[in-house]
Amino acid sequence: MCRHSFNAMPHIRHTLLIAATAEKVYHAINSQEGLAAWWTPEVIASPEKDSIARFNFGPDYYKEMKITGLQPTQLVTWLCIAGAAEWIGTDIRFELTAVNKTILQNLYAEMSGQAEQQPANTLTLLHFHHDNWKEYTPMFAECNYTWGRFLWSLKLYCETGKGLPWPQQHQVY
Repeated sequence: MCRHSFNAMPHIRHTLLIAATAEKVYHAINSQEGLAAWWTPEVIASPEKDSIARFNFGPDYYKEMKITGLQPTQLVTWLCIAGAAEWIGTDIRFELTAVNKTILQNLYAEMSGQAEQQPANTLTLLHFHHDNWKEYTPMFAECNYTWGRFLWSLKLYCETGKGLPWPQQHQVY
């Protein structure tokens, strides 16, 4: 097993392009209906700053997030206050940028291949952060991979109306 020595706290980062408006993506990450469609169907959430959202993953496990920031069509931030010990105290951030293909190709040349493959000209660039993990662990690595799967589910939901929420996130589309 490879062991790493890092001085800084590890962070999870993902960036993806979604062929949907920023309004639609914001609704998907900020409403009970949207969150249930791509993350877990057992969710209790209200789109209000300082409220607590509860995400159940089966009968014996849940996560609770304090909603710490909301900027319509631009930003949603959470602080994990309950769940696996490694999650507690971590911050989750969804940053949304509405773009069209031309703007995207000019600002983010590395994403031009993705932009060319999009059928729509109206796009949303999502920068996802899950910050302030205490250390690199097997759970950190698994969560990094699984966040990638859930963000794929979010993309599917926003583009097709059907996501792959828990426990389907590892299924092949």
